Amino acid sequence: MEWFVFFFQLWIQENIEAMKTILVPTDFSQQAENATAIAANLAEKTKSTIILLHVIEDNAISMVSYTGELAMPGIEDRLYIYKLIEKAKHQFQELRGKYPGVTFQEEIKIGNPYYGVQEIIKDFEIDLILMGTKGASGMQEFLIGSNAEKVVRNAKCPVLTVHDDMNELKLNTVAFATDGKIGGGEHLKVLKKLRQFFDFDIYLVRVNTPNNFLTDRDSTLELKAFADNNQLDNYKLRIYNDVTEEEGILHFANEVNADLIVMGTHGRTGLAHLIGGSIAEEVVNHTKRPVLTYTLKH
Repeated sequence: MEWFVFFFQLWIQENIEAMKTILVPTDFSQQAENATAIAANLAEKTKSTIILLHVIEDNAISMVSYTGELAMPGIEDRLYIYKLIEKAKHQFQELRGKYPGVTFQEEIKIGNPYYGVQEIIKDFEIDLILMGTKGASGMQEFLIGSNAEKVVRNAKCPVLTVHDDMNELKLNTVAFATDGKIGGGEHLKVLKKLRQFFDFDIYLVRVNTPNNFLTDRDSTLELKAFADNNQLDNYKLRIYNDVTEEEGILHFANEVNADLIVMGTHGRTGLAHLIGGSIAEEVVNHTKRPVLTYTLKH
């Protein structure tokens, strides 16, 4: 019976903490190349496959792969798109040459970048999206523009955003922001996987605000329960008081000099998003630190 328990536990660990596919949306900018470099580094460690996605933006075309039939009004438009496709294929080839030990799969789609990402998530079992950003200069500066807001808010897998001057992921300190009330989510699985390759401290932090206040005792109990329920060990608990949750997360990350911020987003849409916004989007928008986010389910 003991051997069965051992192999069953091993099977659970391998399946829960697997990271098999990493999606990197790219426009071949410097930010995207740095994101690809970080993804390649992770892929070498985790033996993952990197899906490189390039979307040729054209609002007049429904989302298609480059192998599909293009419904465009004139021959000039077709030739222009085909030239962009050939250019992208050449740029993919150059990227592959930089990382000979990594397995790549290239995807070219035509249409809206956001929906291109959504299609790839559905078509492949994506474990992590890794995106480059210019950092604290506004969400519009994301590599795929304002569509990245939707990716962070709605992706059905964790999203790791990295700053434009990063080409290597170094993790010594991680700030994991949570209210302790909702399950850990897929981003916690990614965090556990990263911990197999990086020796970092985890600060499990709850931000107290005037509108969402708990005593230190109650906050500590909730955070401990969260850690126990998600089999999280070797962590430090912190309660941090601030005016808003996003400011608290940013200030705390600065205080401990975090190499990574980890948090969930509630994925608000429509009127709820206009009224309440998204804390995760605000944090990503106002920090130069890597941020790992995931849309939590209620």
